[in-house]
Parts: sequence; C-alpha cells; structure tokens
Amino acid sequence: MKIAIPVEEKSLDSNVCVSFGRTPYFLVYNSDTKESVFLDNSASASSGGAGIKAAQMIADSKVNILLAPRLGENADDVLKVAEIKIYKTMAASAKDNMDAYIEGKLTLLDEVHAGFHEHGGN
Repeated sequence: MKIAIPVEEKSLDSNVCVSFGRTPYFLVYNSDTKESVFLDNSASASSGGAGIKAAQMIADSKVNILLAPRLGENADDVLKVAEIKIYKTMAASAKDNMDAYIEGKLTLLDEVHAGFHEHGGN
C-alpha cells in the first residue's frame, strides 16, 4: 500500500504542509517495501488549478491513502475518482502521522473546502 503526505521538507521529520496543492513535496511511503520517496510537486508553481494537478500526480503515482490536514473540493473530486481514501492529519511530523495511520488513530477527512480560487488577483 502507498501512503502520501504533503510535506514542507524532504524529511520524515518534516511538518505536514497545510496546503495540499501548493506543498513543495509529497512523501510517498510504501508500507509493503518500507521505502519512502519524495516527489517534487510541480503543481506548486501553477497559476491556478494546483490542487487538481497535485491530486492527479498522486493518483498517477498509484497512491492508496492520502494523509492531509485539509483539501479543496476539486482535488477531493479527483482523488475520489481514483478511489484514494483521505485521512485527516494531526499536528505532528510526517513520520508520526504515518505511524498514527498505521495504528488506526487517524480519522477520515470528511470536510473539504471550496478551494482558493483566483490566486493571481484576476
């Protein structure tokens, strides 16, 4: 199983990034092989649609589970189509959140926001 988490730095000790679409990196942990890889989020520099692009990147990476503090509705739609389950992170490191998920301590993220549109001041 592959678990993805938006992170601020390329480290297991990194804080979880509060912005899914504009996170600098995604940590992808494979629970079968115990391997961790960091993906650069090319969507972070997008003028618009960052959440959708980031969600598509996660889906294309064959991720099964996303751990995130919050999510916009457009990204949520993409992830639902890809059948990726989304769990709400706690205020802790990426590693602590992964451990909490594996131990069954995280709950499903059931609240999505409308998204932050018109970033460019259009």
